[in-house]
Amino acid sequence: MTTVHQPSRGLTPLLAPLLIGALVVLALGVYGRAHTPTGFAVGVAGFSAALPMKAWLTTGAFLLAIVQVVSALSMWGRLGVSIPPAVHRWSGRLAFLLTIPVAFHCLYALGLQYDVPRVLAHSLLGCFFYGVFTAKMLALPKRDAPGWTLPVLGGLTFTALVGLWLTSSFWFFTAIGFKV
Repeated sequence: MTTVHQPSRGLTPLLAPLLIGALVVLALGVYGRAHTPTGFAVGVAGFSAALPMKAWLTTGAFLLAIVQVVSALSMWGRLGVSIPPAVHRWSGRLAFLLTIPVAFHCLYALGLQYDVPRVLAHSLLGCFFYGVFTAKMLALPKRDAPGWTLPVLGGLTFTALVGLWLTSSFWFFTAIGFKV
């Protein structure tokens, strides 16, 4: 009788991605608290101020994250329609790129704040988003990771981005209005 070697489905392949992701969360949080915020915006080209820039870029990332979920469901055969995997890859790349100027402004100009519950939740979600995104990207090439790895890490990334959108863009659009 021949024994067929099955890939490991334990957590060992995820140790490095999860540890590095946790370090990203910690590093962003520590930097956000230790760094003295400048209080002024950097690079709001095309927008009237930093808040509208952040609200609209985060909204773009949020909409692309919805494309991510739909295309992931398609890739996993859950929709009954076929969406090319390139749609998933490129919508994710674009969504991530849209978050970079927002995160840069948040860390550079504002830092990690905790005085207002909405802002505290937003700050923590921002750190978590980049940490779980890092873990997901590092787990992608791990063929011996458990089958639930990408759906869970992708779902957490999506959930963090939805939380970020709710605590920033949704708040901005409902409290201040639709400004560019």
